[in-house]
Amino acid sequence: MPRVHDIVVIGSGPAGLTAAIYTARANLEPLVIEGEISSTSDQPGGQLMLTTEVENFPGFVNGIMGPELMGAMRAQAARFGAEFLTAKVSKVDFSERPFRFWINDAQEPTLGRAVIVATGALSLMLGLDSERRLLGRGVSTCATCDGFFFGGKPIAVIGGGDSALEEANFLTKFASTVTIVHRRTALRASKIMQDRAMRNPKISFVWESEVLDVLGDEKVRGLELRNVRTGIKSTLDVDGMFVAIGHVPNTDIFAGQLDMDEAGYLITVPESSRTNMEGIFAAGDVQDHTYRQAITAAGSGCMAAIDAERWLESQDDVAADVIPTPSQW
Repeated sequence: MPRVHDIVVIGSGPAGLTAAIYTARANLEPLVIEGEISSTSDQPGGQLMLTTEVENFPGFVNGIMGPELMGAMRAQAARFGAEFLTAKVSKVDFSERPFRFWINDAQEPTLGRAVIVATGALSLMLGLDSERRLLGRGVSTCATCDGFFFGGKPIAVIGGGDSALEEANFLTKFASTVTIVHRRTALRASKIMQDRAMRNPKISFVWESEVLDVLGDEKVRGLELRNVRTGIKSTLDVDGMFVAIGHVPNTDIFAGQLDMDEAGYLITVPESSRTNMEGIFAAGDVQDHTYRQAITAAGSGCMAAIDAERWLESQDDVAADVIPTPSQW
């Protein structure tokens, strides 16, 4: 007969692992479905697994490598009794309790009384091999995380929306120059963001252009560009490239079951991690398109763990194994 887990955590980034630490210390023996091992940024451990040095996570005076940080958080959760399943959730059914999850297209579901969704969000990338190879070595998707490393250096920002211009303005605090590379002749950003960027003496623009290649062996040395109208190629000498063309939350499998905003991020009740479904909680970048930091994700993972623990305590049948028959699956 299948076991019913008190807590199932979907995702193993800072939010999921923090939730696992807290719920494990509460003797809830969480099952963490951490994702599949792959070369993409949705692998176990989240986007920090593709990050080199992390200098803004509290407690590490000299910084820490992203994979090392996530490995330590995972080991901490395991120490307190969290169980890890290195697999991908292919389907969920939240229409009845216990909630049901199908792992890697398995026939029989995994069961859980409460769920913490911490599947994160993916930064959209250009899709270049060189971009992937140099990620964390001059290629970044987070100005707040990595801007400090580019003090006095020329860098480029790819994109033309509010996020791109916001990052460009922020990066001028560190970089010698910031070049915004945009495929069109006009920006998509709001008027106020455009005006701010246009007035900044450190910001310049390369219009109607796309990145063909990121140059450099061990770190970024420049960009090969192509004018999309004329086809003329050129080289832009920069030491860093920030890709700011958007994010996509990992919420496809929850469509039709959990409330989302127009961009696909899960909607939570203000000042809590509760979703529209009782017993389902959300934490980290899957519900946060404003901050997107490891420390804020960890904080929301703590919130979700406490919310879930209190919700379970409120249930009359929290200690009973309610196991559906095969005909109910």
